Amino acid sequence: MSQEQNFRTERDSMGEFQVPADAYYGANTMRAIINFPISDLRFPRSFIRALGQIKQAAAAVNSELGLLDAEPASAIARASQEVIDGGLDDQFVVDIFQTGSGTSTNMNVNEVISNRAIEILGGELGSRTPVHPNDHVNIGQSSNDVIPTAIHISALKGIHDDLIPALEQLMAGLNAKAKEFMPVVKTGRTHLQDATPVRLGQEFEGHAGQIERGIRRLRHAESELAEVALGGTAVGTGVNTHPEFAGRVCEKLSQMLGVNVYETKNHFQAQSTLDNVVEASGALKTVAVSLMKISNDIRWLGSGPRSGIGEIELPEVQPGSSIMPGKVNPVIPESVCQVAAQVIGNDATITIGGQSGNFEINVMMPVCAYNLLQSVDLLASAAKNLEEQCVRGLKATQKGPEMVEKGLAIVTTLVPHIGYDASAAIAHEAQLTGKTVKEVALEMTDLSEGKLDEILDPASMT
Repeated sequence: MSQEQNFRTERDSMGEFQVPADAYYGANTMRAIINFPISDLRFPRSFIRALGQIKQAAAAVNSELGLLDAEPASAIARASQEVIDGGLDDQFVVDIFQTGSGTSTNMNVNEVISNRAIEILGGELGSRTPVHPNDHVNIGQSSNDVIPTAIHISALKGIHDDLIPALEQLMAGLNAKAKEFMPVVKTGRTHLQDATPVRLGQEFEGHAGQIERGIRRLRHAESELAEVALGGTAVGTGVNTHPEFAGRVCEKLSQMLGVNVYETKNHFQAQSTLDNVVEASGALKTVAVSLMKISNDIRWLGSGPRSGIGEIELPEVQPGSSIMPGKVNPVIPESVCQVAAQVIGNDATITIGGQSGNFEINVMMPVCAYNLLQSVDLLASAAKNLEEQCVRGLKATQKGPEMVEKGLAIVTTLVPHIGYDASAAIAHEAQLTGKTVKEVALEMTDLSEGKLDEILDPASMT
């Protein structure tokens, strides 16, 4: 097949360029493909969908404002819908590690929508007529306000639709276990050493409380992400955009998304920083830390089954060893801990990226977008899986209650009766002899057995 049959010649502001004949993207995108052969990382579906939604809403508003004729506006809307629905995903080919403003991806989207709209209207791919990528698809916009807006709305939508519901499911599962396990009295642990008794249900109540507060933090992150940069264009001044453009687009986006978004009142901060993204990432990191704590507690409580703590049994979901028959490992919590580590690392990248605002623009937007959206997706999947494949099937064993009487920390309740030093001496003697606190207290105090039973009742300590 000849060169002419495989490629078409397309022109952009820098001159002519060869583009695959059947591609919807154009010369600007081809330059980016050649300029950034860095990785196999691409923007996720949620981000491309957000860009399609912005372009679709923009076309409708520009038509209403008399800035775009009805026919190209309709074709742009149809092409944008295909982007939203994922029908053109193979056309978004630019590497994450590209120009820091994300201009290459904004132009990738502009070109794909332009060429698909041209095709819808019966024109020739690459002709840039009757729908031009800059003059029509990008009216009233700049990569500098479109890309941060897409970051915000894609992350907002992911948190609202996927992550918070997954965490609510996990919280409900933990609360159910807290209720089921509340009768189980066991030895508490501080510093990995025995402490006063606690109910197993109270431990799980604590886990549910972590998730409840994580959701609360994410709600605040949603309010941060609802503020978008659209309307500021190049440097925040709004040059070349209609004064009503951004407000009207935000109204349409709110309807599309089912969550409220609004134009920032300070475009200069919205485009020169990623402070909202950094805060949202911080909330995601906090959720990750909570999930790691919960998962590690479950792993430790289920350790054994004979030589570990063994106070709970985890569901057996797969063989744990290729060499040790019968071994079963806490693989679901382990997977969650790995997700948490990834999210914590993503937050470090976003923190560095947030520091990279120079004067009127941040120049690490693509990598921050990728990491933020990955964190949302990973946490949502991990939280849901933790509840369904682990928490839901947890069972309490008798090992916890059996160890309470042998524990030394129950001596704490003797302190009001005989003092700290005398109580410490009883604990020390019990540790040396292997006797119980009650047995030693009967020998070393004048307290009756009945009184000691009352004082040392583990349930009364919880």
